Amino acid sequence: MESRRRKGDGLSLASTLLMGMSCLFSAASVDTKAALSANPKYHHYREEYRRNLLANGLGLTPPMGWNSWNYFNCKIDEEIIKQTADALVSTGLAKLGYEYVNIDDCWAEIARDYKGNLVAKNSTFPSGIKALADYVHSKGLKLGIYSDAGYFTCSKTMPGSLGHEEQDAKTFVSWGIDYLKYDNCNEDGTKPTVRYPVMTRALIKAGRPIFFSLCEWGDLHPALWGAKVGNSWRTTNDIADNWNSMVSRADQNEVYAELARPGGWNDPDMLEVGNGGMTRNEYIVHFSIWSISKAPLLLGCDIRNMAKETMEIVSNKEVIAINQDPVGVQAKKVRALGDLEIWAGPLSGYRVALLLVNRGPWHNAITAHWDDIGIPEGSIVEARDVWEHKTLKTRFVQNLSATVESHSCKMYILKPVS
Repeated sequence: MESRRRKGDGLSLASTLLMGMSCLFSAASVDTKAALSANPKYHHYREEYRRNLLANGLGLTPPMGWNSWNYFNCKIDEEIIKQTADALVSTGLAKLGYEYVNIDDCWAEIARDYKGNLVAKNSTFPSGIKALADYVHSKGLKLGIYSDAGYFTCSKTMPGSLGHEEQDAKTFVSWGIDYLKYDNCNEDGTKPTVRYPVMTRALIKAGRPIFFSLCEWGDLHPALWGAKVGNSWRTTNDIADNWNSMVSRADQNEVYAELARPGGWNDPDMLEVGNGGMTRNEYIVHFSIWSISKAPLLLGCDIRNMAKETMEIVSNKEVIAINQDPVGVQAKKVRALGDLEIWAGPLSGYRVALLLVNRGPWHNAITAHWDDIGIPEGSIVEARDVWEHKTLKTRFVQNLSATVESHSCKMYILKPVS
């Protein structure tokens, strides 16, 4: 079957300059900062950086945490949120970087109060959201909330923020919210490019850094405009807990790989690992693709009752490190031969993350060639298997081959040693 191959340079030169100048300014001496400040080009790049990253300094690596929707849907309350925060700490997941505890739809009363403010649903959140934020913060974690760029949220059980953006942003700030997922249901017919920036400006004006997650479902290609509006943007419709849904979301998300960057990430939706609809190997593929794709790692299972198998997948430090690598370049599917795929992306320290995926019904050998994955020809390479947690004794030249089972993957960190 004919293979297909795509290459790209990851971050654009402009993006690299923006980040480089920002890092340089942070680390510079007083004299150097004075010299930079006198340079008009520096101010041009600083202004471009400010506009693109909302000046909130968030999301320099993809966010990690948990979201209530995939497991609980609307059946949430403050005790579930507190218990989940407790579980993130007690399981050690918080120390691995899972810091956001995100409440999705259905948390508010259907009617605003007499001043037009959002009100937490008394039957399920009687203590209020501020008290809940205080509890989550006391655990060293961050609290996320949900709203919608329409008149009602997708569940139609609570108001959206359309026409109330500044008021709601101030409310979220007063509660101590750290993350806002902003959906796209029940709107007024105007384009997302009109409605979403209104909340962007409201959040900036409100004065508290809040990670802004655009849940526009990829309808108007938000990867093309999202960097000036939010910290992440959904590139797909909602994920379901099955193999076909997961891999289709991965494909749709990969198209926009070159547009991801520190501060702004492509989002193929939340993780389904642990919800029971896929096999162990399929969940490993799911977690591996999301990690190498620099997608947000937002768990969607019941953290309070995680199986050992689920915990082993989502707590893999080596795979998480690929997702959180500071270079921040999303991997691409550099070659596909039928059901056999090769994903690769650069990491810090001249390393490369490599993922071999077998989507087919039988085990098969997959070979990754250096010229496909950005390793100089003739390099001798050391390979670290991040799921087996071992460095392979073999040194590889020109390519690496592995036999991969059906609906499974092999994942490596490659390091040229000669």
